[in-house]
Amino acid sequence: MRYRLHLALAAFVLAAWFVGNSQTLDTAHPRIIELSADKDSRYRQARRVAPTIEVTAGEALILRITASRAEQVARDGSVHGLALLDKNSNAVPGWRFFLHPGVQELHVTAPVQPGRYTVVCTVICSDAHEGMNFTLVVTEPGEKDEE
Repeated sequence: MRYRLHLALAAFVLAAWFVGNSQTLDTAHPRIIELSADKDSRYRQARRVAPTIEVTAGEALILRITASRAEQVARDGSVHGLALLDKNSNAVPGWRFFLHPGVQELHVTAPVQPGRYTVVCTVICSDAHEGMNFTLVVTEPGEKDEE
């Protein structure tokens, strides 16, 4: 009898753990976001200039960026840069990269604080450099499912 009680209790704890953790984010399989950093000094996602990309707070991501040379190149050979800025224009730690021609995969984690973030180019790549950005909208886990 005591054995069955322990077994039932263990099954209940395991089921509760599984249900609670089924809502967590899958860090073993990050979401891949395809982007281009083009020669006209614009970020694009599937031909959309300056896209708005929605992610979940704390979500593991791979930014697969194809970078093309613009008019100017930095001393280290980078053709574009990438930095995520919060609402106060402060750089988010772990989100600052220099892009070289070709494809690169940037492994990042979405900020845990929900809100709108701006991604900007940090290399003066051309006269159109100031317009090279896109928006990252960070939502609470489960928020997208409720809509």
